[in-house]
Amino acid sequence: MSLEMKVPSVGESISEVTVSQWMKNDGDHVEMDEVICELESDKATFEVSAEIEGILNLKVGLGDTVDIGGLLCVIEPASKTKEVLPPEVKLEKVSLGAAKTVQMHVPTVGESINEVTISNWTKSTGDLVVLDEVIAEIESDKATFELTAEATGILEILAADGTTLEIGGLICQIAVKDEVASNPVESKTSEPEYTTVSKEYAVGHASPAAAKILAEKGISAVAVQGSGVGERITKEDALNAKLQKEEPSSKGTEKSSTNDPKQHEDQGDRSEHRQKMSPLRKTVSKRLVSVKNETAMLTTFNEVNMQPIMNLRKKYKESFKVKYEVGLGFMSFFTKACCVALKDWPAVNAKIDGDEIIYSNFCDVSIAVSAPKGLVVPVIRNAETLSFEEIEKEVVRLATKARENKLSIPEMTGGTFTITNGGIFGSMLSTPIINAPQSAILGMHNIVQRPVVEDDEIVVRPIMYVALSYDHRIIDGRESVSFLVRLKELLEDPSRLLLGV
Repeated sequence: MSLEMKVPSVGESISEVTVSQWMKNDGDHVEMDEVICELESDKATFEVSAEIEGILNLKVGLGDTVDIGGLLCVIEPASKTKEVLPPEVKLEKVSLGAAKTVQMHVPTVGESINEVTISNWTKSTGDLVVLDEVIAEIESDKATFELTAEATGILEILAADGTTLEIGGLICQIAVKDEVASNPVESKTSEPEYTTVSKEYAVGHASPAAAKILAEKGISAVAVQGSGVGERITKEDALNAKLQKEEPSSKGTEKSSTNDPKQHEDQGDRSEHRQKMSPLRKTVSKRLVSVKNETAMLTTFNEVNMQPIMNLRKKYKESFKVKYEVGLGFMSFFTKACCVALKDWPAVNAKIDGDEIIYSNFCDVSIAVSAPKGLVVPVIRNAETLSFEEIEKEVVRLATKARENKLSIPEMTGGTFTITNGGIFGSMLSTPIINAPQSAILGMHNIVQRPVVEDDEIVVRPIMYVALSYDHRIIDGRESVSFLVRLKELLEDPSRLLLGV
C-alpha cells in the first residue's frame, strides 16, 4: 500500500514551508529513513526522511510553497526495491574479477557532529582508486574534510554530491581486484600513474570552503598556489590570497588588441561571479519584503548619552567578570531598559492577529545575530525576570549557537520585541525592518564622541543614536516617542534600572 508523506509540523506559528532541495528524483528508489528533501520556513531549514522503503513519486516541485499538512510525495512499496546495477557495470566488475568489496562509511569527524554532506567527488563510479587516495570531500557545519580510499580497486559511488549522511552511513564501496589484492608490490609500482591523475585534478582546485572565500574576495582559483594534497587550494590558502593586478605589459597588449582609444591602460579587475542565493537568504528576502508591504512601518529616532553606562562598566567590569565569568556589555543594559519601557508602553510589545491585538505580559526579547547562513533572531525568554549576569550569559550562548548553525526552532520563535545592533559594524543610523509578527524593533548604532550642550556649555559626550521602527496600525506616535524617551531616561541614569523608577 502506497504511503503519502505530508509536510510535518515544524514549529509554532509556522504555517507553510518551501521545498528548497530534492535529494531524490521522481521514480528513484529510496531507503527507509533516507533524507529525500529539505524544507525551509522563515526561521530554519528541515530535512524530511522517507518513512518506508520504495519508489518515490513527487507531488510538488523544487521551490514550491506547501502548507503544513500538505502532500509532499508518495512512496510506492516494491517487493524488490533494491537498485539493479546497469549491465555495463556488472560486466566491468566480472571482467575485473573482484575478490572482495570494501564498504566505506562516513567516519567520525569531530565531537557533536552527527551528519555530513558530500560536497564533491574527485572520482567517478568505475574509476580505479588507490589506497589512501583522496576520492571525495565531505562537509559538516564546522569544517571540510577529505575522504581517502580504504583500498585499491574499482569505485562505486552510493551517495551523490549534495547528499547528507549521518556518521556511519554508507558512502561508497570499492571492489578490490584479484591481482591488486594478491600482489601488493605491483600495486605500489603502478601507484605513480594514479597519483599523477589525482594531482592533475587537484592542481588549482579549491575546496568548498576555500572556493567560497575566493568568491567573496573576487579572486580566481587559477591565481592561487595550493598547498594541500596534490597542490589543492585549502581554506588557509584562500584566506591568505590577495587580489593581484595584471602586469602592465599584458594590459598593454590587451589595450592594443582592442584598438579603443578611450580605454585606460589599467582598468583593474573587472571580473564578475555569480553565487546562488541560499534557501535561508531567499526566505529572509521574501519575509522582509512582505513586512514592508503588509505593515504601516514608521521609524522614530532619539539619542542617548552613553557616558553614565560607560563609567559604570569601567568601574565594575573586572569584578563583574571575575564573579560571573562573563563580560558586562551594553546589551544587558539595553535589554533591561527595553523591558521596563515595554511594561510602561505595552502596545510596543503587542502584535496583531487578524482583527485582534494580542498584548503580552512578558518580554521575550529577540536579538538579531549575523550568522554564516544569514540573519537569525534567537529569543531571550522572560528577559524582564533576568539579572544582568543572566542576560549576558544568554546573549553569549545564543550568539555562539547561531554562528555554529546549532539554534533550535524553539530558540528562534515566539519573540515579542527585537533588538538589533548595527553599531558593531560601524552603523551610525538606520531604519531597521520589523521582525513579523512583532510590531516593533529597536536599532542600536555606533557610539561617537559628539558635542552636546549641558548646563549652557558645550561638552563632548559619547552619543549613540537609537531608532525604533514600529507598525503604525497598532502603535501611535505618542507611544513610540514616549517609549524612546523612557529608554533614554533609563540608559542615561542606570540607577533607575535598579530602583525601577
